[in-house]
Amino acid sequence: MKYKRVGVICAMASEADRILAAMTEKETRSVGSMTFSTGRIGEREVVLCVCGIGKVFAAMCAQTMILTFSPDCIINSGVAGSLSEELEILDIAVAEELVQHDMDTSPLGDPVGMISGINRVRLPADSELAECICTAAKALGFTTKKGRIASGDQFIATAEQKERIKTLFDPIACEMEGAAIAQVAFVAGVPFACIRAISDSYSGKNEMDYAKFAAKAASRGAELLIRALTE
Repeated sequence: MKYKRVGVICAMASEADRILAAMTEKETRSVGSMTFSTGRIGEREVVLCVCGIGKVFAAMCAQTMILTFSPDCIINSGVAGSLSEELEILDIAVAEELVQHDMDTSPLGDPVGMISGINRVRLPADSELAECICTAAKALGFTTKKGRIASGDQFIATAEQKERIKTLFDPIACEMEGAAIAQVAFVAGVPFACIRAISDSYSGKNEMDYAKFAAKAASRGAELLIRALTE
């Protein structure tokens, strides 16, 4: 990885705890309502924040991180539900691009998902970061798939919700923060990557799968991020 100062955003403490434990020279700083932990993993400076669940908290965190700490790139690590039969529980989805599945001004003639102001549906992820993450995953023996990740302020738990998102955007996974961070990073010109360990399956048993596997998936995503930061 070519970037020396890396911002890491997780929605939940369970997704960040292992990363925080791997950091040395740790310090904390509160900015507004958010607490940022700075330190090092290997040769890289890391600034880590648990933003909270949902797109608004994620965007607030990304903007604050960029303005306060000036990271060379931002990586979002966490868990997601699979929208691909090729991604099973504990596999890894790596974003090539992201969409906001709950953004909809189509009654005005816009494509579903178009973000007003930047007039885009698809938000790019940094291809070099994505490739670095996939290389680290291969070294760890993790199954990965690169593709589109969809974000929205909903826990997607029904077949009908899944099929709507799949039909409109054809993503490989669905979660609640990544595309909001991607939007902030895109506007600010900061390279962005999104790692999502699969916590619930495409089978329709989301609630049961999530409760059982979320912690394991979060730990696996963190392990992958730590490996990528030391490459």
